[in-house]
Amino acid sequence: MFGPFEFILAGVLVGFCVGVTGVGGGSLMTPILISLFRIEPHIAIGTDLLYAAISKFCGSLVHAKKMNIVWPIVLWLAVGSIPASFATHWVLENFLSQSTHYKAVLTMVLGFMLTLTGLSIVFRNSVEKFFNKFRAKDQQELNTVQSREELAAQAKNKRVFIILMGIVLGVFVTLSSVGAGAFGIMALVIMFPNLPMIRIIGSDVVHAVLLTLVAGLGHMSAGNVDFALLGWLLCGSIPAIVVGTLVSSHLPEKIIRKILGITLFALGVNFMINPVKSKPAQTTQSAAIVVQQQHTAA
Repeated sequence: MFGPFEFILAGVLVGFCVGVTGVGGGSLMTPILISLFRIEPHIAIGTDLLYAAISKFCGSLVHAKKMNIVWPIVLWLAVGSIPASFATHWVLENFLSQSTHYKAVLTMVLGFMLTLTGLSIVFRNSVEKFFNKFRAKDQQELNTVQSREELAAQAKNKRVFIILMGIVLGVFVTLSSVGAGAFGIMALVIMFPNLPMIRIIGSDVVHAVLLTLVAGLGHMSAGNVDFALLGWLLCGSIPAIVVGTLVSSHLPEKIIRKILGITLFALGVNFMINPVKSKPAQTTQSAAIVVQQQHTAA
């Protein structure tokens, strides 16, 4: 039986990795809760969504203070992701929550997202080098994009694609708690190759706070959040994020990233091949029938 000490230790591990590598907490915390602590998938996902919202909020304040947020991009992402999150939660509650396939669906989607996240982490440098070629083509354009008016105009012109990406993120993050960071950044890099990376990260972090908060509150309304577990995880992770950030320059960040990426990929494949399954409803009914027969016989 696991207690507060183990949960705090898990928070320390995840927080430190986030501080060193910048990898989203959901990518690490959810598989740890399910695989190591044997937490039910819906409880792990719901709890981790609120954990991510709280832990990312501090980072969003830093980005806001440094003016790293492109608010029109955040707005259009939210226009797609927030309604998609509500719709996904409604479908889960009305069509899947009573199904024996509920946990299997959640763990298979989680496995799919972990697999993609692991690949994106391992090959992140290659992807960034590829898009840096586009960034270096026109340095003058890179400088002119800094004005709010230009950014707002660019976001408006690409709002359809931004909203569609928001919808995709809203669905998958609500189902798995994974993807708000890694895939949000990759999508923005593709759509805005001349936007400085720090502004892409800042915009993605703020949107991730909004999305994980909404998705987490949806899971909370369904009773899928363990607040005691959430408290212990935060107690361990928040100080560890600070420590990890401070010492990150002295650690082999690239090696740690590759290890994390390979680990997440392996966990994702395992979840897809061996999803967590619910016990068939007939088991409980059969047990009740047996008990009734015994009483009748007596």
